[in-house]
Amino acid sequence: MKTKIIAAFMVAVGFTQAQQTTQVNKLEEVIVSAEKANDSLPISFTEILPTQFAPLNLGQDLPVLLNFQPSVVSTTYDGTGVGYTDYRIRGADNSRINVTINGIPYNDADSQTTFFVNLQDFASSLERIQIQRGVGTSTNGAASFGASVQLETEQFQEDAYYEFNYATGSFGTQRKNIKFSTGLLENGFSFNGRLSKVETDGYVDRAFADLKSYYLNGSYRNGNTALSVVAFGGTERTGLSFFGLDKAGLEQDRTVNYDGLYFDAQGNYVAYEDQTDNYQQDHLQLHWNQKLSGDWRFRLSLHHTNSAGYFEQIQDDVSTYTYRITDLANSLTTDLATQAHLNSEFYGGIFNLQQQKTDYTLTFGGGFNRYLGEQFGLVKWADVAVLPAPNFEFYRNTSDKRDSHIYTKLQYRLSEKWNAFTDLQYRAINYTASGSLVERAGQIDVDENYGFFNPKLGLDFKASPSTRIYASFARANREPARVDFENGNPEAEQLDDFEFGFRFNQSKLKLNANVYYMNYENQLVLTGALDEVGFPIRQNVGSSYRFGLEVDAVYPITSNLTWRPAIALSNNKNRNFIDNKNGSLIDLSDTAISYSPNLIASHVLAYEASEKFTAYWFFKHVGEQYMSNTEAELSIIDAYSVHDLSFDYELNSNLKFQLLINNVFDLNYENNGYFYSYDIEDNGAVTTFYGNAYYPQAGRNYMLGMSLRF
Repeated sequence: MKTKIIAAFMVAVGFTQAQQTTQVNKLEEVIVSAEKANDSLPISFTEILPTQFAPLNLGQDLPVLLNFQPSVVSTTYDGTGVGYTDYRIRGADNSRINVTINGIPYNDADSQTTFFVNLQDFASSLERIQIQRGVGTSTNGAASFGASVQLETEQFQEDAYYEFNYATGSFGTQRKNIKFSTGLLENGFSFNGRLSKVETDGYVDRAFADLKSYYLNGSYRNGNTALSVVAFGGTERTGLSFFGLDKAGLEQDRTVNYDGLYFDAQGNYVAYEDQTDNYQQDHLQLHWNQKLSGDWRFRLSLHHTNSAGYFEQIQDDVSTYTYRITDLANSLTTDLATQAHLNSEFYGGIFNLQQQKTDYTLTFGGGFNRYLGEQFGLVKWADVAVLPAPNFEFYRNTSDKRDSHIYTKLQYRLSEKWNAFTDLQYRAINYTASGSLVERAGQIDVDENYGFFNPKLGLDFKASPSTRIYASFARANREPARVDFENGNPEAEQLDDFEFGFRFNQSKLKLNANVYYMNYENQLVLTGALDEVGFPIRQNVGSSYRFGLEVDAVYPITSNLTWRPAIALSNNKNRNFIDNKNGSLIDLSDTAISYSPNLIASHVLAYEASEKFTAYWFFKHVGEQYMSNTEAELSIIDAYSVHDLSFDYELNSNLKFQLLINNVFDLNYENNGYFYSYDIEDNGAVTTFYGNAYYPQAGRNYMLGMSLRF
């Protein structure tokens, strides 16, 4: 259906423009990049081109490819980086990192989480990535509370090509994709696309992934006009592996997966074969960029996303009353197979109008997006004949989120050396959700309106042709996510972000240094625990802060040896944190914020032995961190250091080979997990007990890839 839409659109535009003369200009001359940062903006950012993540891009998901960027910690649930993956930036979890694709919000509007499992092999269709740490500039979607990640896909391409990529490696992992481009046609059109299939058995038992995806783009440009239609999406089927292992389990067998294990009717301990996530997501984007008369440029983007799928899980030895099958008097204990369905629709549009003068760039922009979601649960079967009907529905709820914003930005050249920047945004949200939840007594009933004013300002000083110094202040406000309402009565959060940076850029050295102080009020931080459907639980903690230093560099040691180091030092604290232990409230004073290591370091060393052969050494160190906000010893994730190697060999202009060796020294390590507590009352005395689980990462593993291009 989407290919028909693209074809119809291109034919229509081609008919009206067939007699016009195509003028070949750089696409950037027309496109309005209102959200993107540049060197003269007082923003801490990193620009990543495909050549930088290509040595790692053999099917692993985006968080893994971003792992060697400043302040980034990535993790995987299957141990390999294919399927369910996650990341944090400056300690902020992925629900607090704003992600856009061609300027369109990608974070799920309801949960605010970014599900990279639905962007299968997406790096193979990217033109660039920009990470803005801190609040950054005004962008579309939820506010950035740790960073924003802007993904720009391949669109217009002047050269025609056909490319086939294949990779195979450890744990039955395979990546196949086909890419093509027509190049610039005589009538101003170009088409390019990709089809991919990525699969793995996973390092963890039954943590398989079967991912299929597509990317299609049709572009048209003629003089001052650039139009493109982008369609992408895919399906994923993955084995669930969210239970993790405690320390004893890690010592015994790191690949055990308790997700889906249960006792059947005969008392055998078996694995449920359909303990899976099954989901499909399809995106359609329309982008119109127009260079107007004089110094004005205009951009309009429309988008629509349709998503549908479900988790299927075994529920071992549960009450039929709990799942609304029977009343309490007739309740039985049985095994149940359930499906938790989520169907959603997300649509809207964004625009910006920009004037570029010698001394200033002025931008007006805004947008409106709406999310409609439906969640419901089905009981597929039970050990005993208790279901009143096939596919018995035991809960259902809906949500509706309307998000609109408007902003104005001014980048003004005060003098030869000084630049000023202001960015004023107003964002309005209406969020409603109602219906029953998984637990029998669980209900959600939300009708909230939020209005946020988010100002930003800064100064940039050009101390020399190669040196810039900047300082900025930004305020961001953020609404709670659906999961926060399900687990309590959350309040909106506020962040004041102060940044002070230094940039040095010469042919022999590029150096960026940035000091930040992020002060939060009512920050929703991870408690370390998971709710009944596996979502991380967060809570407002009053006052907290993140204070840190980030340094990254590019240093060409010799003409064929380049070093890219990065280090982040930080102090992340809750102020006057209150804990509930043994039935009493305890003031723990200042405590470390969960999942926020004080030290993150990495480097990439690239050695170009010849025009045909390049070797890369990747290194990552993450310091000790807590999974709770109480600094409990049981919640510690140990520090770890991991080394990877990558080798690229270009046989000729058409054929290239890659070898990727992950975790070269076969380290047993964990980079994520969860921590929980529970109370037991005995004779009026309450005792608090604690538990934990970790997600083991794969030992030494390999991927071998081949790329054939014509």
